Amino acid sequence: MNIQQLTFLLSGFMGTVILSVLTFLCGGLLGFFISLMRVSGSKTLQTLASIYIAVLQGIPLLVLMGVAFYGPSLFNVTLNPLFAAVLALTFYASAYLGDIWQGCIKSVPKPQWEAAECLGLSRTRRMLLVVLPQAIRISLPPTVGFMVQIVKNTSIASLVVGYAELAYNSKILNNSTFEPFLYFGLAALLYFAICYPLSVISRRMELQLQRH
Repeated sequence: MNIQQLTFLLSGFMGTVILSVLTFLCGGLLGFFISLMRVSGSKTLQTLASIYIAVLQGIPLLVLMGVAFYGPSLFNVTLNPLFAAVLALTFYASAYLGDIWQGCIKSVPKPQWEAAECLGLSRTRRMLLVVLPQAIRISLPPTVGFMVQIVKNTSIASLVVGYAELAYNSKILNNSTFEPFLYFGLAALLYFAICYPLSVISRRMELQLQRH
């Protein structure tokens, strides 16, 4: 393996990192609003959020990415591969993160809600000052764990939109050199370098939460 091939492989690694970070930021922001809709006092918002989660969780990511990439062509719009991949992964991640976070909000003990209400706080202030700080701490382990899934799911982007991430570049190098064990093995190590630390952090957070 020469320098050019190594550089090409590492550029795919950076593509994976960029796609993962953008997905988590955009999906997390949308998922946060979805979780708030699920625990709001409005039946309409709760129903809309529940439908959103059910629909997005019921569609395979591969199909969702195909819709995001090829759907706009019906209106003569062509999306950049990175934008299409981020769009599909954002909807996918928001559905799961919204579900995770609404569960964490609801897991805050009921006496905490009642105590905040006794202090005369409005529902918004109860949520911001009392419930969310506790829910955030509870949500950290599953959120970090889901980040691992986001990183691994970025490999689907190469199958549909042709985005040059780690799996895609590994396949290109294998097709040109016929050394699958070398390049897919290196890709596996690079994925492991991202996912394993996140898994360790998630487990440590979970253990720490159990102690508290």
